[in-house]
Amino acid sequence: MEIIFIYNAKSGRLNTLLDFAHKIVSPSTYGCDLCKLTHATFGEREAWIFFTEVSDVPFTFYHIDEYEALFTQSFSYPIVLKKEANVLSVLLDTDAIAGFSSTEELIRAIKEML
Repeated sequence: MEIIFIYNAKSGRLNTLLDFAHKIVSPSTYGCDLCKLTHATFGEREAWIFFTEVSDVPFTFYHIDEYEALFTQSFSYPIVLKKEANVLSVLLDTDAIAGFSSTEELIRAIKEML
């Protein structure tokens, strides 16, 4: 089993800079609720780093363009998927992710599903 996280953002330096600026200028309109939960302005949140480092389940992280270059099944992003025997299933959809108010809530939900 593998857990796949897909951020509602594109990869690359320019996109990273644009996302950074968007988070600073207008954080309430930033389009990736998963990013808001896992990252602070200048990097990953400490609780998230710890969670991903100690988990027994492998986690893979993609931006939209990275994911769609490898997989044919598309979704509304952000999303958290479970991959088992090459079958993808949704663990947390866009609405569920938007409902979390903290990194700890996200972590708790993932732990409960595993």
